[in-house]
Amino acid sequence: MDDFALFFVSNISIAGVLLVVDYIIRIVALLVVPRNRRPQTAMAWLLAIFFVPYVGVILFLIVGSAKLSRDRRRKQAQINEYILETTEGIDLVKRDPPWPSWLEPIVELNRTLGAMPLVGGNKAKLYSDNQEALDAMTEAIKGAKKSLHVEFYILSLDATTAPFFDALEDAHNRGVVVRVLLDHLGNFQYPGYRRTKRRLNSMGIQWHLMLPFQPLRGKIRRPDLRNHRKILVIDDTVAFTGSQNVIETGYQRRKNHRRGLHWKDFMVRFEGPVVAGLNALFITDWYSETDDLVERGSALEFMTEGTGDVDCQVVPSGPGFPGENNLRLFNSLVYAAQEKVILVSPYFVPDDSMLYAITTAAQSGLRVELYVSEIGDQFFVYHAQRSYYEVLLKAGVHIFLYKSPTVLHAKHMTIDDDVAVIGSSNMDMRSFTLDLEVSVMVRGKAFIDSLREVEESYRANSRELTLEEWEKRGFLVSALDNIARLTAAVQ
Repeated sequence: MDDFALFFVSNISIAGVLLVVDYIIRIVALLVVPRNRRPQTAMAWLLAIFFVPYVGVILFLIVGSAKLSRDRRRKQAQINEYILETTEGIDLVKRDPPWPSWLEPIVELNRTLGAMPLVGGNKAKLYSDNQEALDAMTEAIKGAKKSLHVEFYILSLDATTAPFFDALEDAHNRGVVVRVLLDHLGNFQYPGYRRTKRRLNSMGIQWHLMLPFQPLRGKIRRPDLRNHRKILVIDDTVAFTGSQNVIETGYQRRKNHRRGLHWKDFMVRFEGPVVAGLNALFITDWYSETDDLVERGSALEFMTEGTGDVDCQVVPSGPGFPGENNLRLFNSLVYAAQEKVILVSPYFVPDDSMLYAITTAAQSGLRVELYVSEIGDQFFVYHAQRSYYEVLLKAGVHIFLYKSPTVLHAKHMTIDDDVAVIGSSNMDMRSFTLDLEVSVMVRGKAFIDSLREVEESYRANSRELTLEEWEKRGFLVSALDNIARLTAAVQ
């Protein structure tokens, strides 16, 4: 056989082997990928694997699992069991009229999924201005006498946040125990990351990165699993939580400053027994990162009846839990609504279940309002979000676009005039599946009335998107939106 024939036969053999491997990949993917995944996510992964088999498989092996390590899930279960045991039989809520008939099952759902009880007697103060919220947190830190627990997805030193860091150092110097957690890759992407680490080290406080991705140090995990929570607890008596990171409102990006972009957030200051629940969540995350289970005996000892008029239930969620706690809460509340639903989220990429809940509410005659930003800071998420506007508008949802150059980064919802949810969770598949989040379900007339004023301020600074306007968008833009929607489901 001459050289040409040998070359031809060998290439035919290689092609045959590759063809067999290609078919094996597709068959195995059909068996493995759909397991314990929502259909839309499984379909997106299968499309990726079928179109680009080798690349698709590699990506699936790297980021295909949304689970934290077995050890972290064990720690979460251990803490949940402790919280349930410690708070068994606790009932600090007065169920006086008008207690909504639909609320009790949702309270039980949250308790089953996230372990935390509903507690009354809380006080709450709302902040819809970033600087005011940052100043309030800084002042609260200055008054600390015993302990400070600081946990933020982004905690970055710059000219705006320097007083916050100074207050932490002063507290440490006067004997306050200061513990700080910040997300690794959430901070790594910003110019202030190294500067922040040097500042934290110079203070001499205890601090750790959350979900560090450091392969050279043996810390390997799916890199896009992030801790997105924002929690500050002072002396076990005062806590802040919401959507705001500790960073200047342009996020230290020159391109943002050139465009005039700045972020608008929403935070709440709590006093009362709910603080113990937020503190327990911090302690859980501290334990997960350090193996140091601090103050286990006192994590919930302050959960006694307070003097306020707000009922609260902390709802943790994330890949450390077997179910999507925040998504189940959001869907349950939307289905329970009798009059109106108001949703505020900077990143709105719902799964099918949430899309059905929202459109069903609108089609049932309820007033449903969605507040999102007119512009987006994340290309694929922004276009994926836009792909849902048509079906929402046709169902009767009122979509309000917060005017640029502000990015409305607040995250909250209200149901009728009865219940609100505030916290760190976006209404997208990333927050439902990949990110560790904190939500607080709140009931209290004064709180809802104050939140209505915040919603009115959003409405005054937004324009309503109409179906007629939306249907005039170009074909290429529409195609880009729909392609981006597929990428959002690959989780």
